[in-house]
Amino acid sequence: MTHPDAKFEKVSQSDAALYGPRKILLCGFGAGAQDKFKKVLEFASLSDVPKVWAAPDNAETPLAELMALPDGAGEGTGSALPRAIVVAGITEKELQRLMMVCKKSGMKGALWAALTPTSEKWPLSRLLDELSAERRAMGKKRGR
Repeated sequence: MTHPDAKFEKVSQSDAALYGPRKILLCGFGAGAQDKFKKVLEFASLSDVPKVWAAPDNAETPLAELMALPDGAGEGTGSALPRAIVVAGITEKELQRLMMVCKKSGMKGALWAALTPTSEKWPLSRLLDELSAERRAMGKKRGR
């Protein structure tokens, strides 16, 4: 069951920055996949956005703490966490471009989220659980 504060919102093509510091939190990317994702960021013209790579021991760390880590934190560490991309501080247009490049690149599917004032208080594991439940519910609606 998803949290009542957790809801899917469609992203527009706005130049408005999403909530939070300009950063991308990445989960479930092995060391090799991290290098590939950096190339995806280059193609999306977002290679300058700071990146934090969640390690397995970050599962109970609040998102706000993870987003406060320095650029490159966790890089080179593999992770069995579900693959997820959590964005903050980038524009909606940049997010749309990143999602399009990820799709065109053939990258393994990922859960997507934008940091919110509610989710930043959650441990990473809770966000991943919410996103997984949301994906399952969307799949059922589509008859998958």
